[in-house]
Amino acid sequence: MRRVESVKRLIILMLSFVELLCLTALYAYAWYNVYFERVSYRLNFYSKGHWGMIGIYFIMLFFFMSTYGATKIGYLKFSDILFSQIFAILCTNFITYMQLCLMSMWMVRIPPMLYLTGLEILIAAAWAFLCQIVYSNIFPPREMLLVYGERSIEDILAKFATRKDKYHIVKCMNISEGVDAIEKEATQRYGAVVLWDIPVQERNDLMKFCYARSLRFYMMPKITDVIIKGATPLHLFDTPVFLTREYELTIEERFAKRLVDIICSLILLVIASPFMLVTAIAVKCYDGGPILYKQTRCTIGGKEFGILKFRSMGVDAEKDGVARLASKHDSRITPVGKFIRMVRLDELPQLWNILKGDMSFIGPRPERPEIIDQYMEDMPEFAFRMKVKAGLAGYAQVYGKYNTTPYDKLKLDLFYIENYSLWLDLKLMLLTLKILFKPESTEGIETSQTTAKKEN
Repeated sequence: MRRVESVKRLIILMLSFVELLCLTALYAYAWYNVYFERVSYRLNFYSKGHWGMIGIYFIMLFFFMSTYGATKIGYLKFSDILFSQIFAILCTNFITYMQLCLMSMWMVRIPPMLYLTGLEILIAAAWAFLCQIVYSNIFPPREMLLVYGERSIEDILAKFATRKDKYHIVKCMNISEGVDAIEKEATQRYGAVVLWDIPVQERNDLMKFCYARSLRFYMMPKITDVIIKGATPLHLFDTPVFLTREYELTIEERFAKRLVDIICSLILLVIASPFMLVTAIAVKCYDGGPILYKQTRCTIGGKEFGILKFRSMGVDAEKDGVARLASKHDSRITPVGKFIRMVRLDELPQLWNILKGDMSFIGPRPERPEIIDQYMEDMPEFAFRMKVKAGLAGYAQVYGKYNTTPYDKLKLDLFYIENYSLWLDLKLMLLTLKILFKPESTEGIETSQTTAKKEN
């Protein structure tokens, strides 16, 4: 099994490296035949200078592809791989074009860069398709045994069903059948075991069993597992110690985070001002109602503030006074509102909330007090996500969806809180640009999805 996984990893690395070389070679051709002449009369280039330009392009392309998961063959779906490839190429070529303009001290020709980008996208699409074929033929879906407890398995089966190309749950066993029976079954024919919400003691026994036999296992963490993930390892004695502090950013982290918020919000307010003006006119012209919608939300420590949005629903959307999340095909959303929600224009006024200090760019999305109270009736741990300032975007928005369950959103947000770093903030900002173009991240919740179920 280890050898198979090593071969799989080696094939993926080789395919990714070959693609990077091909795309970089195309840029090298454009540099030598088009753009070098434009900057050579201002800058003296030697052979090392040429290699430097090509090397910078290779590094940027590698960075964006790694950040957006463009090389995660087999791990992501074909559509996600292709989208990530395209987005990485667009980001790299945009920055490269700006670099060339600065070097020439004037605008360089745009058509060659557009041709280069188009050709690279075609190669990336062909590469992604080829990799999908190679991967699916060499590595068939992994056959897995699902072990579950009291909770329904419909949700987890539906999640795995979206990746039939990679996972195949052959059999499901309830933990009530006994650890011995499950261990015996696990050694029969399976490439992995899935541990889905089972009691801690039985889970530990099965984890040790799988680990001892080099049998891969997937575990859906409980809230306490996520908290431990962010613990600090200490070596005080002759045994490992995990320390979990009362969570709070250090003064240096708070200063850096606030500085990034101020600078980015000011820049984006200037860039987005034309779009905000057009959106304001469209909202006003549709039904003559208010342009902005102010709503009470909660941030760090449960502190309430008024979040600003462009109004996307009818004026009397909550005339009954009952707070509710937007659902799929919500009749309260206006045609203009549907569009601005889809492209995220309704969120732009929150840049003012960030500048004021009510929110941060990255953090758990702020919820309404009434919704928080509703969730906490079944899930008191939902308050944990208010240990940091609320954010315009967050871990749960990048790796989840709008209709991800509150319990799963909590675990994602806790992972961010317990593993906070400035680099993580910057990475999530880059990833947020990608999800802006993914429609499933703006979907409303299903009508039946109104409460969260507390973990066992």
